[in-house]
Amino acid sequence: MRCMQSSARLRELIAQELPALVALRRDLHAHPEIGYNEVRTSGVIQRELTAAGVTFRAGLAGGTGVLGSLPGAAAQAVALRADIDALPLTEETGAAWASTTRGVMHACGHDGHTAILIGAARVLARLAHETPLPCPVSFVFQPAEENGGGGRRMVADGVLDGTVIGPKVDRIVGLHCWPWLQTGRVALRAGPMMASADEIRITVRGIGSHAALPHTGRDSVLAASAVVVALQQIVSRTVDPLDAAVVSICVIRGGQIGNVIPDSVDLVGTMRALTATMRGALQERIAAVASLTAQAYGCSADVSFAAGYPVTVNDPALTASVREHLADVHGDCRVEEFPAPVMGAEDFSYYGQRVPACFFVLGTGVADKPLYPLHSPRFDFNDAAIETGVLSMCSVALGGCAEGHVC
Repeated sequence: MRCMQSSARLRELIAQELPALVALRRDLHAHPEIGYNEVRTSGVIQRELTAAGVTFRAGLAGGTGVLGSLPGAAAQAVALRADIDALPLTEETGAAWASTTRGVMHACGHDGHTAILIGAARVLARLAHETPLPCPVSFVFQPAEENGGGGRRMVADGVLDGTVIGPKVDRIVGLHCWPWLQTGRVALRAGPMMASADEIRITVRGIGSHAALPHTGRDSVLAASAVVVALQQIVSRTVDPLDAAVVSICVIRGGQIGNVIPDSVDLVGTMRALTATMRGALQERIAAVASLTAQAYGCSADVSFAAGYPVTVNDPALTASVREHLADVHGDCRVEEFPAPVMGAEDFSYYGQRVPACFFVLGTGVADKPLYPLHSPRFDFNDAAIETGVLSMCSVALGGCAEGHVC
Protein backbone atom coordinates (compact mmCIF):
# COMPACT_ATOMS: atom_id res chain seq x y z
CA MET A 1 0.00 0.00 0.00
CA ARG A 2 1.19 3.52 -0.77
CA CYS A 3 -0.18 4.99 2.46
CA MET A 4 -0.57 3.78 6.00
CA GLN A 5 -4.33 4.33 6.02
CA SER A 6 -6.61 2.05 4.02
CA SER A 7 -8.89 3.34 1.32
CA ALA A 8 -11.83 1.73 3.10
CA ARG A 9 -11.15 3.71 6.28
CA LEU A 10 -10.70 6.89 4.30
CA ARG A 11 -14.02 6.43 2.54
CA GLU A 12 -15.73 5.60 5.81
CA LEU A 13 -14.58 8.82 7.43
CA ILE A 14 -15.55 10.91 4.40
CA ALA A 15 -19.02 9.36 4.38
CA GLN A 16 -19.44 10.32 8.03
CA GLU A 17 -18.47 13.93 7.32
CA LEU A 18 -20.50 14.42 4.13
CA PRO A 19 -23.86 15.57 5.59
CA ALA A 20 -22.16 18.25 7.67
CA LEU A 21 -20.01 19.31 4.71
CA VAL A 22 -23.06 19.74 2.47
CA ALA A 23 -24.71 21.88 5.13
CA LEU A 24 -21.51 23.88 5.52
CA ARG A 25 -21.19 24.43 1.77
CA ARG A 26 -24.75 25.72 1.59
CA ASP A 27 -24.18 28.02 4.54
CA LEU A 28 -21.12 29.47 2.81
CA HIS A 29 -23.12 29.88 -0.37
CA ALA A 30 -25.84 31.78 1.47
CA HIS A 31 -23.27 34.18 2.96
CA PRO A 32 -20.85 35.11 0.16
CA GLU A 33 -18.16 37.76 0.60
CA ILE A 34 -16.04 39.67 -1.90
CA GLY A 35 -12.24 39.31 -1.89
CA TYR A 36 -10.42 40.66 1.18
CA ASN A 37 -13.78 41.06 2.92
CA GLU A 38 -14.34 37.35 3.70
CA VAL A 39 -14.57 38.03 7.44
CA ARG A 40 -17.44 35.66 8.18
CA THR A 41 -16.03 33.00 5.85
CA SER A 42 -12.64 33.20 7.55
CA GLY A 43 -14.35 32.88 10.91
CA VAL A 44 -16.17 29.74 9.77
CA ILE A 45 -12.89 28.22 8.57
CA GLN A 46 -11.20 28.99 11.89
CA ARG A 47 -14.14 27.53 13.82
CA GLU A 48 -14.04 24.31 11.81
CA LEU A 49 -10.28 23.89 12.09
CA THR A 50 -10.49 24.44 15.83
CA ALA A 51 -13.22 21.80 16.14
CA ALA A 52 -11.11 19.37 14.09
CA GLY A 53 -8.03 19.95 16.26
CA VAL A 54 -6.04 21.46 13.40
CA THR A 55 -3.63 24.21 14.45
CA PHE A 56 -3.79 27.33 12.31
CA ARG A 57 -2.79 30.94 11.88
CA ALA A 58 -5.29 33.52 10.68
CA GLY A 59 -5.04 37.15 9.59
CA LEU A 60 -2.99 36.40 6.46
CA ALA A 61 -3.09 38.15 3.08
CA GLY A 62 -4.59 41.31 4.45
CA GLY A 63 -6.64 39.72 7.20
CA THR A 64 -8.88 36.88 5.96
CA GLY A 65 -6.39 34.24 4.84
CA VAL A 66 -5.95 31.15 7.02
CA LEU A 67 -3.19 28.53 7.08
CA GLY A 68 -3.82 25.24 8.86
CA SER A 69 -1.24 22.57 9.65
CA LEU A 70 -1.16 18.89 10.59
CA PRO A 71 2.12 17.17 11.55
CA GLY A 72 3.51 14.20 9.64
CA ALA A 73 6.55 11.95 9.40
CA ALA A 74 8.37 13.70 6.55
CA ALA A 75 10.51 16.82 6.88
CA GLN A 76 8.53 18.92 4.42
CA ALA A 77 4.81 19.41 3.88
CA VAL A 78 2.34 19.01 1.05
CA ALA A 79 0.01 22.01 0.75
CA LEU A 80 -3.64 21.86 -0.28
CA ARG A 81 -5.25 25.12 -1.38
CA ALA A 82 -8.80 26.49 -1.58
CA ASP A 83 -9.98 29.96 -2.60
CA ILE A 84 -12.75 31.45 -0.45
CA ASP A 85 -14.07 34.61 -2.12
CA ALA A 86 -17.26 35.29 -4.08
CA LEU A 87 -18.20 37.45 -7.09
CA PRO A 88 -20.12 40.72 -7.46
CA LEU A 89 -23.15 39.13 -9.14
CA THR A 90 -26.84 38.96 -8.27
CA GLU A 91 -27.84 35.31 -7.86
CA GLU A 92 -30.56 33.77 -10.03
CA THR A 93 -30.42 30.11 -8.95
CA GLY A 94 -33.60 30.11 -6.88
CA ALA A 95 -31.94 27.70 -4.44
CA ALA A 96 -33.14 27.54 -0.85
CA TRP A 97 -29.57 28.40 0.16
CA ALA A 98 -29.23 31.29 -2.32
CA SER A 99 -27.17 34.33 -1.42
CA THR A 100 -28.62 36.51 1.29
CA THR A 101 -26.40 39.40 0.18
CA ARG A 102 -27.79 41.15 -2.88
CA GLY A 103 -25.22 41.68 -5.59
CA VAL A 104 -22.79 39.07 -4.25
CA MET A 105 -22.80 35.32 -4.92
CA HIS A 106 -20.62 32.25 -5.14
CA ALA A 107 -20.75 31.88 -8.92
CA CYS A 108 -17.38 30.16 -9.28
CA GLY A 109 -17.66 27.33 -6.76
CA HIS A 110 -15.33 28.72 -4.12
CA ASP A 111 -17.91 27.74 -1.50
CA GLY A 112 -17.47 24.16 -2.66
CA HIS A 113 -13.67 24.44 -2.71
CA THR A 114 -13.70 25.74 0.87
CA ALA A 115 -16.04 23.00 2.10
CA ILE A 116 -13.86 20.36 0.41
CA LEU A 117 -10.67 21.59 2.04
CA ILE A 118 -12.37 21.79 5.43
CA GLY A 119 -13.56 18.23 4.84
CA ALA A 120 -10.03 17.11 3.98
CA ALA A 121 -8.73 18.76 7.14
CA ARG A 122 -11.38 17.00 9.25
CA VAL A 123 -10.72 13.59 7.75
CA LEU A 124 -6.93 13.86 7.83
CA ALA A 125 -7.04 15.09 11.44
CA ARG A 126 -9.07 12.04 12.41
CA LEU A 127 -6.65 9.74 10.58
CA ALA A 128 -3.72 11.45 12.29
CA HIS A 129 -5.17 10.47 15.66
CA GLU A 130 -5.09 6.83 14.56
CA THR A 131 -1.62 6.75 13.00
CA PRO A 132 0.92 9.40 11.98
CA LEU A 133 0.43 10.94 8.56
CA PRO A 134 3.18 10.15 6.04
CA CYS A 135 3.96 13.86 5.63
CA PRO A 136 2.85 17.13 7.18
CA VAL A 137 -0.12 18.83 5.50
CA SER A 138 -0.66 22.58 5.12
CA PHE A 139 -4.20 23.81 4.42
CA VAL A 140 -4.14 27.08 2.49
CA PHE A 141 -7.44 29.00 2.65
CA GLN A 142 -6.81 31.93 0.34
CA PRO A 143 -8.85 35.12 -0.10
CA ALA A 144 -9.37 37.21 -3.22
CA GLU A 145 -8.71 34.86 -6.11
CA GLU A 146 -11.15 36.81 -8.28
CA ASN A 147 -8.90 39.62 -9.51
CA GLY A 148 -7.48 40.37 -6.06
CA GLY A 149 -4.24 38.39 -6.22
CA GLY A 150 -4.76 36.76 -2.84
CA GLY A 151 -2.40 33.94 -3.78
CA ARG A 152 0.45 36.38 -4.26
CA ARG A 153 -0.16 37.85 -0.82
CA MET A 154 -0.38 34.44 0.83
CA VAL A 155 3.01 33.54 -0.68
CA ALA A 156 4.46 36.87 0.44
CA ASP A 157 3.20 36.20 3.97
CA GLY A 158 5.19 32.97 4.09
CA VAL A 159 2.62 30.18 3.76
CA LEU A 160 5.08 28.07 1.75
CA ASP A 161 8.36 28.74 3.51
CA GLY A 162 7.59 27.41 7.00
CA THR A 163 7.69 30.79 8.73
CA VAL A 164 3.96 30.96 9.56
CA ILE A 165 3.12 27.52 10.90
CA GLY A 166 4.25 24.00 10.13
CA PRO A 167 7.33 22.98 8.09
CA LYS A 168 8.35 24.26 4.69
CA VAL A 169 6.12 23.19 1.77
CA ASP A 170 7.76 21.28 -1.07
CA ARG A 171 4.68 20.87 -3.31
CA ILE A 172 1.16 22.25 -3.57
CA VAL A 173 -2.08 20.96 -5.08
CA GLY A 174 -5.30 22.80 -5.83
CA LEU A 175 -8.59 22.03 -7.55
CA HIS A 176 -11.38 23.89 -9.30
CA CYS A 177 -14.91 22.75 -9.98
CA TRP A 178 -15.64 22.19 -13.67
CA PRO A 179 -19.27 22.02 -14.86
CA TRP A 180 -18.16 20.75 -18.30
CA LEU A 181 -16.91 17.51 -16.69
CA GLN A 182 -19.26 14.92 -15.25
CA THR A 183 -19.53 14.62 -11.48
CA GLY A 184 -17.33 11.85 -10.10
CA ARG A 185 -14.53 12.56 -12.57
CA VAL A 186 -11.36 14.62 -12.36
CA ALA A 187 -9.03 15.87 -15.08
CA LEU A 188 -5.51 17.28 -15.22
CA ARG A 189 -2.60 17.88 -17.56
CA ALA A 190 1.10 18.59 -17.27
CA GLY A 191 2.49 21.95 -18.37
CA PRO A 192 0.40 25.10 -18.91
CA MET A 193 -3.08 24.66 -17.47
CA MET A 194 -4.41 28.23 -17.49
CA ALA A 195 -3.26 31.43 -19.13
CA SER A 196 -1.65 34.58 -17.84
CA ALA A 197 -3.92 37.64 -17.77
CA ASP A 198 -2.82 41.27 -18.03
CA GLU A 199 -4.94 44.38 -18.48
CA ILE A 200 -4.31 46.59 -21.50
CA ARG A 201 -4.77 50.35 -21.11
CA ILE A 202 -4.52 52.62 -24.14
CA THR A 203 -5.27 56.32 -24.43
CA VAL A 204 -5.50 57.55 -28.02
CA ARG A 205 -4.86 61.29 -28.13
CA GLY A 206 -5.89 63.59 -30.98
CA ILE A 207 -7.13 67.14 -31.38
CA GLY A 208 -10.78 67.74 -30.65
CA SER A 209 -13.02 69.55 -33.11
CA HIS A 210 -16.60 70.20 -34.08
CA ALA A 211 -18.05 67.11 -35.70
CA ALA A 212 -19.01 69.18 -38.75
CA LEU A 213 -15.39 70.30 -39.16
CA PRO A 214 -13.32 67.12 -38.67
CA HIS A 215 -10.51 68.45 -40.87
CA THR A 216 -9.66 71.06 -38.23
CA GLY A 217 -8.65 68.45 -35.68
CA ARG A 218 -7.27 64.93 -35.42
CA ASP A 219 -10.03 62.39 -34.91
CA SER A 220 -9.22 60.31 -31.81
CA VAL A 221 -12.40 58.22 -32.25
CA LEU A 222 -11.46 57.17 -35.77
CA ALA A 223 -7.89 56.46 -34.69
CA ALA A 224 -9.05 54.44 -31.66
CA SER A 225 -11.38 52.41 -33.89
CA ALA A 226 -8.50 51.61 -36.20
CA VAL A 227 -6.35 50.62 -33.21
CA VAL A 228 -9.02 48.16 -32.01
CA VAL A 229 -9.21 46.54 -35.46
CA ALA A 230 -5.42 46.41 -35.84
CA LEU A 231 -4.92 44.80 -32.44
CA GLN A 232 -7.07 41.84 -33.48
CA GLN A 233 -4.57 41.03 -36.22
CA ILE A 234 -1.74 40.52 -33.74
CA VAL A 235 -3.04 37.06 -32.86
CA SER A 236 -4.24 36.13 -36.35
CA ARG A 237 -1.09 37.23 -38.17
CA THR A 238 1.86 37.26 -35.74
CA VAL A 239 1.18 34.32 -33.42
CA ASP A 240 1.96 30.75 -34.46
CA PRO A 241 -1.42 29.03 -35.09
CA LEU A 242 -0.20 26.17 -32.89
CA ASP A 243 0.41 28.56 -30.01
CA ALA A 244 -2.34 30.38 -28.13
CA ALA A 245 -2.96 34.02 -27.30
CA VAL A 246 -5.88 36.38 -26.83
CA VAL A 247 -6.11 40.15 -27.25
CA SER A 248 -9.53 41.61 -26.50
CA ILE A 249 -10.56 45.25 -26.14
CA CYS A 250 -13.59 45.37 -23.89
CA VAL A 251 -14.05 49.08 -23.05
CA ILE A 252 -14.14 52.11 -25.37
CA ARG A 253 -14.66 55.39 -23.57
CA GLY A 254 -14.54 58.85 -25.10
CA GLY A 255 -16.60 61.92 -25.86
CA GLN A 256 -19.59 63.49 -24.13
CA ILE A 257 -21.81 64.84 -26.89
CA GLY A 258 -22.83 63.72 -30.37
CA ASN A 259 -21.46 66.68 -32.32
CA VAL A 260 -18.01 67.06 -30.76
CA ILE A 261 -15.00 64.89 -31.62
CA PRO A 262 -13.12 64.42 -28.31
CA ASP A 263 -9.46 65.06 -27.66
CA SER A 264 -8.91 61.50 -26.49
CA VAL A 265 -10.41 58.01 -26.28
CA ASP A 266 -9.59 55.38 -23.66
CA LEU A 267 -9.42 51.68 -24.51
CA VAL A 268 -9.27 48.92 -21.89
CA GLY A 269 -8.90 45.22 -22.55
CA THR A 270 -7.11 42.00 -21.70
CA MET A 271 -4.29 39.92 -23.11
CA ARG A 272 -3.79 36.23 -22.41
CA ALA A 273 -0.87 33.89 -23.09
CA LEU A 274 0.33 30.41 -22.15
CA THR A 275 4.05 31.13 -21.89
CA ALA A 276 6.11 33.93 -20.38
CA THR A 277 7.78 34.42 -23.78
CA MET A 278 4.46 34.96 -25.53
CA ARG A 279 3.31 37.23 -22.70
CA GLY A 280 6.28 39.52 -23.30
CA ALA A 281 5.93 39.38 -27.08
CA LEU A 282 2.26 40.38 -26.91
CA GLN A 283 3.07 43.44 -24.84
CA GLU A 284 5.69 44.55 -27.35
CA ARG A 285 3.38 44.05 -30.34
CA ILE A 286 0.38 45.74 -28.69
CA ALA A 287 2.46 48.81 -27.83
CA ALA A 288 3.93 49.04 -31.33
CA VAL A 289 0.68 48.42 -33.21
CA ALA A 290 -1.33 50.88 -31.11
CA SER A 291 1.30 53.62 -31.38
CA LEU A 292 1.96 53.28 -35.11
CA THR A 293 -1.71 52.91 -36.02
CA ALA A 294 -2.60 56.05 -34.07
CA GLN A 295 0.24 57.91 -35.81
CA ALA A 296 -1.19 56.98 -39.19
CA TYR A 297 -4.27 59.01 -38.24
CA GLY A 298 -2.31 61.95 -36.94
CA CYS A 299 -2.80 60.92 -33.32
CA SER A 300 -0.70 59.32 -30.59
CA ALA A 301 -1.26 56.39 -28.23
CA ASP A 302 -0.14 55.97 -24.64
CA VAL A 303 0.02 52.26 -23.85
CA SER A 304 0.41 50.64 -20.44
CA PHE A 305 -0.21 47.25 -18.88
CA ALA A 306 -1.50 46.30 -15.45
CA ALA A 307 0.19 43.02 -14.63
CA GLY A 308 -2.27 40.27 -13.77
CA TYR A 309 -1.83 36.58 -12.99
CA PRO A 310 1.06 34.56 -14.44
CA VAL A 311 0.57 31.34 -16.39
CA THR A 312 -0.62 28.44 -14.24
CA VAL A 313 1.88 25.66 -14.96
CA ASN A 314 1.56 22.10 -13.68
CA ASP A 315 4.88 20.55 -12.76
CA PRO A 316 5.23 17.40 -14.90
CA ALA A 317 6.65 15.11 -12.19
CA LEU A 318 4.15 16.21 -9.55
CA THR A 319 1.28 15.98 -12.02
CA ALA A 320 2.23 12.39 -12.87
CA SER A 321 2.29 11.58 -9.16
CA VAL A 322 -1.07 13.26 -8.50
CA ARG A 323 -2.59 11.46 -11.48
CA GLU A 324 -1.45 8.14 -10.03
CA HIS A 325 -2.87 8.95 -6.60
CA LEU A 326 -6.20 10.03 -8.08
CA ALA A 327 -6.38 6.87 -10.19
CA ASP A 328 -5.76 4.81 -7.06
CA VAL A 329 -8.94 6.06 -5.39
CA HIS A 330 -11.19 6.88 -8.35
CA GLY A 331 -10.10 4.33 -10.95
CA ASP A 332 -8.31 5.08 -14.23
CA CYS A 333 -11.61 5.55 -16.04
CA ARG A 334 -12.52 8.55 -13.88
CA VAL A 335 -9.21 10.37 -14.19
CA GLU A 336 -9.10 12.14 -17.53
CA GLU A 337 -6.56 14.12 -19.49
CA PHE A 338 -7.55 17.77 -19.50
CA PRO A 339 -7.64 18.26 -23.28
CA ALA A 340 -6.03 21.69 -23.61
CA PRO A 341 -5.15 24.74 -21.55
CA VAL A 342 -7.88 27.34 -21.09
CA MET A 343 -7.38 31.05 -21.53
CA GLY A 344 -8.93 31.89 -18.18
CA ALA A 345 -6.47 32.80 -15.43
CA GLU A 346 -5.89 31.59 -11.86
CA ASP A 347 -3.77 33.03 -9.08
CA PHE A 348 -2.83 29.49 -8.05
CA SER A 349 -0.05 30.36 -10.51
CA TYR A 350 1.82 32.31 -7.81
CA TYR A 351 2.33 29.17 -5.72
CA GLY A 352 3.74 27.35 -8.75
CA GLN A 353 6.40 30.03 -9.12
CA ARG A 354 7.83 28.95 -5.74
CA VAL A 355 7.27 25.18 -5.48
CA PRO A 356 6.14 22.36 -7.79
CA ALA A 357 2.39 22.75 -8.26
CA CYS A 358 -0.50 20.77 -9.69
CA PHE A 359 -3.96 22.18 -10.41
CA PHE A 360 -6.73 19.79 -11.44
CA VAL A 361 -10.42 20.13 -12.21
CA LEU A 362 -13.28 18.46 -10.37
CA GLY A 363 -16.34 17.48 -12.37
CA THR A 364 -19.64 19.00 -11.20
CA GLY A 365 -21.71 18.46 -14.34
CA VAL A 366 -24.87 16.35 -14.51
CA ALA A 367 -25.88 14.90 -17.88
CA ASP A 368 -29.63 15.52 -17.65
CA LYS A 369 -29.46 19.03 -16.15
CA PRO A 370 -28.77 22.45 -17.75
CA LEU A 371 -25.13 23.47 -17.83
CA TYR A 372 -24.59 26.87 -16.28
CA PRO A 373 -20.98 28.00 -16.74
CA LEU A 374 -18.70 29.47 -14.11
CA HIS A 375 -19.51 33.13 -13.35
CA SER A 376 -23.12 32.64 -14.42
CA PRO A 377 -25.75 34.05 -11.99
CA ARG A 378 -27.39 30.62 -12.26
CA PHE A 379 -24.33 28.57 -11.35
CA ASP A 380 -24.40 26.56 -8.14
CA PHE A 381 -21.79 24.09 -6.94
CA ASN A 382 -23.00 20.49 -7.16
CA ASP A 383 -22.88 19.04 -3.64
CA ALA A 384 -22.57 15.54 -5.10
CA ALA A 385 -18.98 16.44 -6.06
CA ILE A 386 -17.87 17.11 -2.48
CA GLU A 387 -17.11 13.45 -1.81
CA THR A 388 -14.89 13.18 -4.90
CA GLY A 389 -13.15 16.42 -3.95
CA VAL A 390 -12.40 15.40 -0.38
CA LEU A 391 -11.26 11.94 -1.44
CA SER A 392 -8.98 13.51 -4.07
CA MET A 393 -7.36 15.93 -1.65
CA CYS A 394 -6.88 13.30 1.04
CA SER A 395 -5.37 10.87 -1.45
CA VAL A 396 -2.84 13.47 -2.58
CA ALA A 397 -1.95 14.31 1.02
CA LEU A 398 -1.52 10.65 1.93
CA GLY A 399 0.51 9.79 -1.15
CA GLY A 400 -2.22 7.66 -2.70
CA CYS A 401 -4.12 4.69 -1.34
CA ALA A 402 -4.60 1.19 -2.65
CA GLU A 403 -7.96 -0.60 -2.83
CA GLY A 404 -9.36 2.12 -5.05
CA HIS A 405 -12.56 2.14 -7.10
CA VAL A 406 -12.88 -0.57 -9.71
CA CYS A 407 -14.14 0.76 -13.06
